[in-house]
Amino acid sequence: MKVEVRSEHARGAAAARRMRSRARAFLAALGREGAELSVLIVGDAAMRRLNRAWRGKDRATDVLSFPVAGSGALLGDVVISLDTARRVAREERRTLGAELDRYLAHGILHLLGHDHEASPAAARRMARAEDALVGEGMVRGTGVRPFDSATLSRRYAQGERRRSRTRTTSRTSSRSAP
Repeated sequence: MKVEVRSEHARGAAAARRMRSRARAFLAALGREGAELSVLIVGDAAMRRLNRAWRGKDRATDVLSFPVAGSGALLGDVVISLDTARRVAREERRTLGAELDRYLAHGILHLLGHDHEASPAAARRMARAEDALVGEGMVRGTGVRPFDSATLSRRYAQGERRRSRTRTTSRTSSRSAP
């Protein structure tokens, strides 16, 4: 198993160490001991640039997956925004480590072919796989990530435009990230 983790975030060294360890554990749990994976930790500005370039969405997101075409050991790349993870962990009263684990599990599952947007059945399968890895994954059975009522109320009270309820969609083509 080969897991390469790099941080381009000024405060990402500890997150990078955690992601290396967790990625190995997740791949082993998924029976992918021979897999190769790369994980990149960035801030919201870099994530926004990637999301705009590869998905046409001019906003930061939490996790992006870039699968590698073919059937070899190399799965692809997972890019995680440490800024978003910190913010969401605080909002949803989770530890930063737990939030990062959720993003990593979500990204790896996308690399393995899971797609919560394909159908409700696919969303349920991905939700079960995430839950098996991290206890509470990002995808719920319908493919919609629920917010609690306090978070929704706070967002509407602050005048925020309603966001897509699926904060992350890692659907990508088989192109590789730059």
